[in-house]
Amino acid sequence: MLAVLPRLRRFARALARDAADADDLCQMTVEKALLARASWQPGTRLDSWMYRIMRNAWIDTARARGRASETFVDAEAGAGVGGDGGAEARVALGEVEAAMRRLPDEQREAVALVLVEGLAYKEAAEVLDIPMGTLTSRLVRGRQALMLDLGEAA
Repeated sequence: MLAVLPRLRRFARALARDAADADDLCQMTVEKALLARASWQPGTRLDSWMYRIMRNAWIDTARARGRASETFVDAEAGAGVGGDGGAEARVALGEVEAAMRRLPDEQREAVALVLVEGLAYKEAAEVLDIPMGTLTSRLVRGRQALMLDLGEAA
């Protein structure tokens, strides 16, 4: 499970769009995976199983936030609460991360699983619980949107 953590964190960043939320999502995923470890089938991919747990946890979190935003006032309405040599690479990475955050959720999930995490199309479709054709179309639209956003020829 420890070997999968860096990949889980990247996927969490793609889902959450925020480092703190991504860390919380990773922690929640590991906790859920440990509690449900008896349901993992040896011989199957642990990373795919954990990606699915993470995605479902993120959906639950997003739904809860949606309900909370309908119930509570915004935080702004309350009292205020209070590298060496890699600069160009960090700037480029930041631009890609920003472009990824601007993608619709469905496209961002597909791009993160296939292009960033390296899952096969079939595995990614299973994690997202969608048909392979739907995954392919989301990837195509996501790639085109990223290239357009980053100023590259589509």
